[in-house]
Amino acid sequence: MPSINPYIHFNGNAEGAFTFYRSVFGGDFAAIVRFKDMKYEGAPNFEKEAEKIMHIDLPIGKHSMLMGSDTPEQLGKHNDMETQSKIFISAESKEEADNRFNGLSKGGQIEMPIEDSPWGTYFGMFRDKFGIEWMVEFDPKYKGKP
Repeated sequence: MPSINPYIHFNGNAEGAFTFYRSVFGGDFAAIVRFKDMKYEGAPNFEKEAEKIMHIDLPIGKHSMLMGSDTPEQLGKHNDMETQSKIFISAESKEEADNRFNGLSKGGQIEMPIEDSPWGTYFGMFRDKFGIEWMVEFDPKYKGKP
């Protein structure tokens, strides 16, 4: 069965964001690659950004991975408050949903508090302190399984 794993980009603060995400989800990073590690013939010069994150991934649960990177300055800057998607978390209990929602939204902006929704789930939505948008839901019919 295929899996879908979000990949998010940052303007130089990927390491801080992923350290924060790890504090909420737990676990260890599966990979951290910095731009200084990109040594191959013809590689772009990332000397100014040597310590920034070229790739990082954090396992979430049994089958998911949250991945990301910093965008090198030479490729432009992302608008920190513009995103065309949200990361959706299916929790296995209300308690897990509350823990994820409260942990990830700390320092961010809550768009919809987590509570019983009109469509029969326990749902909340927010933008975290790094500008990433999240949805958290517990659906008692599926016990967290989409």
